[in-house]
Amino acid sequence: RAAAEAARAAAEAEQLLNITTFYFDFDQTTIKQEARAALEAHAAYLVQSGSNVVLEGHGDERGTREYNLALGERRAQSVARYLTALGVSSQQIENVSYGEERPATMGHDETSWSLNRRVELRYGN
Repeated sequence: RAAAEAARAAAEAEQLLNITTFYFDFDQTTIKQEARAALEAHAAYLVQSGSNVVLEGHGDERGTREYNLALGERRAQSVARYLTALGVSSQQIENVSYGEERPATMGHDETSWSLNRRVELRYGN
């Protein structure tokens, strides 16, 4: 029974680690409740593995280029703070902001914008 529970927990953690994109509300940097379990799984993995991670912050097309670069940076910093609060060393984390320069989808409506307001978590070495 304990082995089955351990296997289920490992499978759940692996599923959570497959979530690497975290979305934000308009003009916000607050981590959404639905992102927390996946971020906690990533934090546990980072603490255990010592791997490095790049947090890529993005914004939608509204606002100036400069504003969106700053917003993307603040979003990446928000995720970084969450991970460090869970024990990840700040030396394992690199923040990059692409602002509106790398949209996930090309559209000019709320559906597209909501997919572009994000932080993507990418593992390094």
